[in-house]
Amino acid sequence: MIDLRSDTVTKPDEAMREAALTADVGDDVYGEDPTVNELEAQAAELVGKEAALYVPTGTMGNQLAARTHTERGQEILVERESHIYKWELGGLAQLSSLQVRTLDGGERGIPTPEQVREGYVEEDAHRPGTGLLSLENTHNSKGGVAIEPEKIEAAAAAAHDLGLPVHLDGARVCNAAVALDVPVHEVTESVDTVMFCLSKGLGAPVGSMLAGPEEFIAKARRNRKLFGGGMRQAGIIAGPGLEALGNVERLADDHANAKALAAGLDDLPGLSVAEPETNIVLVDTSDSALDADEFLAACEEVDVIGSKFGEQTVRFCTHWDVDSADMETTIERVASVL
Repeated sequence: MIDLRSDTVTKPDEAMREAALTADVGDDVYGEDPTVNELEAQAAELVGKEAALYVPTGTMGNQLAARTHTERGQEILVERESHIYKWELGGLAQLSSLQVRTLDGGERGIPTPEQVREGYVEEDAHRPGTGLLSLENTHNSKGGVAIEPEKIEAAAAAAHDLGLPVHLDGARVCNAAVALDVPVHEVTESVDTVMFCLSKGLGAPVGSMLAGPEEFIAKARRNRKLFGGGMRQAGIIAGPGLEALGNVERLADDHANAKALAAGLDDLPGLSVAEPETNIVLVDTSDSALDADEFLAACEEVDVIGSKFGEQTVRFCTHWDVDSADMETTIERVASVL
């Protein structure tokens, strides 16, 4: 089976398993797990922030950021196809009592400064006002586009001029940095806080990081406890996370495999596939006789699995458990079902 549903399906390698086995541990709720502490320090350095917090999932990291930045009842500005709004079970409302105002970020999923200013609501006697701008990079629903630092900076600057903090859902921000050929901290320097995942392309079995100013992270740590995310001897899973931080550069292999896969699928009758910027390949089946469900079912019969992303859109996601030979095999198998 060639599993292209997500880059979350990777299995930890031997180095990660050894890191879990030998991790020096303590009680992280008391701040006494040395492996977690080292992971947090290295993660903060990677994204150029003062401090970081280890959390079980990217969703928890995003929701912690929203809860810590805002007051109940405030509005949060988000791109209308963003993960924090579309795929996190309404957590902004359920966990932080936030109202959501969506902005159309266009083909690349990044609001303009003008949109940020237009979406902003000032606090007064009748309205709670806007409390946060949340951005995303890479943008999942837009096909893993790697948004340029200057576009992030422009939107963030508009928010900062209005007194708004800015959070970046950077679940795959390392993919963005590799695609843009810049250090990760260059992609994140204009935002106040950033979440990034260890368990996607970097290959760790579990975990994400929330990074920002020290005072913010201290408050977020308290909210992590509230959300049920306080972990004890978490070095067992933080050890593989430390190994994952060394896998940033190898993301280029995933990107190359995605480009090869996209080119091969685009040559097949009935399929339309744009060249991907990172590791997400969006396949449009509109010109075939199959909708997304039928296409995925047919692919599964020949041992290829992906994800539905629309009535006529399927997502294939490359990762370190697949290689260039798997891409060739996938193209051949998909051709056989069309």
